[in-house]
Amino acid sequence: MKGLARHLGSWSALIALTVPVTALMLWLHAPAALMLGPLLAGVAFASWGGKVHYPVPVFAVAQGVVGIMIAKMVPLTIVGDILGHWALFTVGVVSVVAASSWVGWQMTRWQMLPGTTALWGVSPGAASVMTYMAEAYGADMRMVAFMQYLRVVMVAGVAAGVARYFGGASQHAPDAIVWFPDVAWLPLLETVAMAGVGSWLARRLGIPAGAFLVPLVGGIVLTHLGWLRIELPTWLLAGCYALVGWNVGLRFTRALLGYVLRQLPGILFCIFVMLAMCGAVAAFMVFVAGIDPLTAYLATSPGGADSIAIIAASTDVDVSFVMAMQTVRLLVVLFAAPYLTRIIAERIGGISSG
Repeated sequence: MKGLARHLGSWSALIALTVPVTALMLWLHAPAALMLGPLLAGVAFASWGGKVHYPVPVFAVAQGVVGIMIAKMVPLTIVGDILGHWALFTVGVVSVVAASSWVGWQMTRWQMLPGTTALWGVSPGAASVMTYMAEAYGADMRMVAFMQYLRVVMVAGVAAGVARYFGGASQHAPDAIVWFPDVAWLPLLETVAMAGVGSWLARRLGIPAGAFLVPLVGGIVLTHLGWLRIELPTWLLAGCYALVGWNVGLRFTRALLGYVLRQLPGILFCIFVMLAMCGAVAAFMVFVAGIDPLTAYLATSPGGADSIAIIAASTDVDVSFVMAMQTVRLLVVLFAAPYLTRIIAERIGGISSG
């Protein structure tokens, strides 16, 4: 009974800390606030010596739900957009991936972070996805998460500034969050079943980061075939985001936080270099292909697809083009990142890529 009481007390303390931190992130309109709030609360809780545990299958299903959420974001017009702008998509995707790989290579050569952590930290995919995959391939997921979410915040801030500079400021205030919308229960059950079965199958087959990837791929295919209607109410996403954020944040210790602060100047410099290189790719699109500056910048922004989607939806840009390029790059990074990481690690020598 004492063990159960201690367990419930720890969970109560973590939740009590998470609610106000997440509320603050939402009030500040921080990118990925529903994940960032629990992550920060988990960091604070763990640094004070707090500990909680939850079953691995629960976290795996949460990963699957996040994968299905990103599958829902894939625009139905993506094939037409790619075929209509195939040269631009090739240049944009390859250039951004190459820029991030070069920055990660330099950070690894300078031994700023151990092993392949820097390579995963700058990979221009969804932050949560890169964090999952980094852990599956042996990198320090805590440092990867720190780099990824720091870049998400910086990308969102710069993108908002670019939107305002080019006259594309938000046309309306952000809509209030509807926590308990009307739910189509059968599609919801099918969606959760897809996340559960996909994550279970991934674990049985030993697929790295498969708890996320299998539901993602399955969701894209089944949705576009018309066999699955994805239903993800806000309360379900918030719960899954919290599990994902806690899973990362609770791994931070006081010693690790000290290490992060010592490495912060170098990490900030590298992120600024990466943003500048991606901005150069956007400028190329503007001058060569006549794409408007804001559309080009949002399309080539390295990561933070959910934040970019919110900014794009509230500004005067080609939303379909932006999200199509973000989605294509995300898919390329998902499948190419392990191989690029292994190749770069072997080139540098003496580094295990997991």
